[in-house]
Amino acid sequence: MTLARSATPFDVDGIVATFTSAFLHDPVWGPAFPDEGRRAEQAAVMWRIYATSALRYPWTLVTPDVEAAALWIPPGGVELTQDEVDGLEGRLAEATDPVTARGIMEVGELFEEAHPAEPFFHLTILGTHTDHRGKGLGMGLLSESLARIDELGAPAYLESTNPANLKRYESVGFTARDRITLPGGQVVTTMWRPGAA
Repeated sequence: MTLARSATPFDVDGIVATFTSAFLHDPVWGPAFPDEGRRAEQAAVMWRIYATSALRYPWTLVTPDVEAAALWIPPGGVELTQDEVDGLEGRLAEATDPVTARGIMEVGELFEEAHPAEPFFHLTILGTHTDHRGKGLGMGLLSESLARIDELGAPAYLESTNPANLKRYESVGFTARDRITLPGGQVVTTMWRPGAA
């Protein structure tokens, strides 16, 4: 059974709901929004910006009912347009506060600095809604995504914000590349998967 389909603008609300749920208690993205009572609504602002922007490329893949979603940026692409980058901190500050917004921006800046020089498919976000965890949907979506990328012979790259996921990524061919220590002390592992020969 094929799990993956290309997302459309009609899927954005579902993608945002899935990412908000998936990352609510993530070691990096949970504390990035320290107001636990408002974390879901505040984080949803960020996820919506990234999900909407990624639809510029045909590489946002979802399961049939958006139980899981993967945002891939193709080689040479960017996560956000320049206008979106310029407005991001302000939009985050409106949703949270200036200190929280700056902290989130610093995480993104550290991620950007660690990017490999050579072209790659960038798995910027992969998440499964908590209501659907344990069914293999996220890994199935990832496997199908990688099969499409393998057809192009291209390498893939990601930042793992949760150490619990490292073995999952290793099981589909990723290896640890580097470690990013964030101001809050969390360690993010960047991972690389060579292109298919």
